Amino acid sequence: MELKVFRDVLPAAGADCTAKAELPLETELLISDYLPPVQRIVKCFAQPVVLQKQLAPGRLTLEGYLRCTVYYQGEEGAGLCQTEQKLPFTKTLELPSFGASAWTACVEGQTEYLNCRAVNSRRIEVRGAYGLVVSVHAQLSTEVITALSEGGIEQKLTTLGGVRRAATLEKLVTIEGALTFPKPPAAILDITGTAEVRELKRMQGKAVAKGTLRALCAWRAEGDAALLSQTAELPFHQIVDVEGLSEDCQCLCTLAPVGFAAAEGETAEDGSASTTLTATALLRLSGWRPYQLQCVADAFSTRFAAEVTPQTVATEGLLCTLDETTVLRGSGPLPDAGAHILACFASFGPVSLTRGEGRAALTARAVVSAFAENTLGEIECYEKALDYALPLPADLPPDAQGYPECWLTVQDVQCTSAGGALEVSLTVRAEGAVLVRQAWPLVGGVELGDPLAPADPEVSLRICYAQAGEELFAIAKRYHVSPGQMLAANDLPEGTERLDEAQRLLVPGV
Repeated sequence: MELKVFRDVLPAAGADCTAKAELPLETELLISDYLPPVQRIVKCFAQPVVLQKQLAPGRLTLEGYLRCTVYYQGEEGAGLCQTEQKLPFTKTLELPSFGASAWTACVEGQTEYLNCRAVNSRRIEVRGAYGLVVSVHAQLSTEVITALSEGGIEQKLTTLGGVRRAATLEKLVTIEGALTFPKPPAAILDITGTAEVRELKRMQGKAVAKGTLRALCAWRAEGDAALLSQTAELPFHQIVDVEGLSEDCQCLCTLAPVGFAAAEGETAEDGSASTTLTATALLRLSGWRPYQLQCVADAFSTRFAAEVTPQTVATEGLLCTLDETTVLRGSGPLPDAGAHILACFASFGPVSLTRGEGRAALTARAVVSAFAENTLGEIECYEKALDYALPLPADLPPDAQGYPECWLTVQDVQCTSAGGALEVSLTVRAEGAVLVRQAWPLVGGVELGDPLAPADPEVSLRICYAQAGEELFAIAKRYHVSPGQMLAANDLPEGTERLDEAQRLLVPGV
């Protein structure tokens, strides 16, 4: 009799690889006429913005720009000044060749080194490199056996659950608003911001994201070297096309500002000045569709010799989503005890998932850069490293592999000097998801062979001495007996799969 095999397809976890690359930075920045001339360089930062990712067999191509920002001390008491430049790049990373029905690539990194010098009062030379760390995770449609019948076949079923990656989107969006100053600014030093998606509506192939972007501007008034701060809230309402998205998807949507532009506006009668503010932000949206599928984990025949081909399938599930805020604090001695703090910034290294004695945690290294004017009137940069660790709200199974799709943003950073020490308080927001991959042994194929030899007529009774923890299916397989017959012959409760204690079992079929 022919064995009947029923199959289906599930989105199994596919390739999981990490690639590293280096982005060289070599440029010259010319100081515009409206900016003060350079007296001395204070600090240089580099930050990549990836605009497009293209996956091909054996390679991943990244396109974007490297934002190079230089802070310097201006001549003639101009105080702290800033200039920046965007350097386009295209980088191809070599990867193992693999098939994928869906994939995602998380790009992180940190500055390897930056050398910045003033060639003259109007020209700055920057040389350095930024190290990229790219983690690629793929899903691959995999065929599995869901049921067997005929040929005296007995099967052990297991239910696999996970998520199908339905949609992945990264897109730059533009948000406009106004920034009002109490009086016209002589210079805008820097504009940073944070964003919050407060509402997300899912439709077939589209998404509507609503929220607020909060901009923080550091500026200087005419004839005053002191830095002032000004805030503005920009509401946003973005409609984006997302292929594969539907209403039943579990979604994660974040918005991260990557650049700001301010255009000079009009001055009111009371002396206040209004500036048109344009923010560029990276919208990230991921959609997962949950699934459950019953698969055959083991099988044998009560009538024929059966050759079972094993198959290992890894599922991918959503362990938890994150939207957590943590405050980090640290302190350290200042080289100049009388230094006066002017401004501070923070950056993060790559995010990783760390297993400890207790619950797994999201970890990263944060570096706070504090700009201060010393007792000689020189502006210097002091750095303080802080370790970030966020315990996950869900347990990571010991036999599973987890990976984060998370992003850290600075909600607030405060630096003060007291008693010759630098005191740092950094508020960090973690947004994203942690996914988990787990391997499952299944039956990949079954072939029936010759009929089994008939039972020995001289054997009137067979007894099995089973140990505690043994599975009833494994015992039945050993003797080519139906698990249902084992239950009935030994008066075991319906649904018994594993023996709680050692006991003597009657083996039916003689």
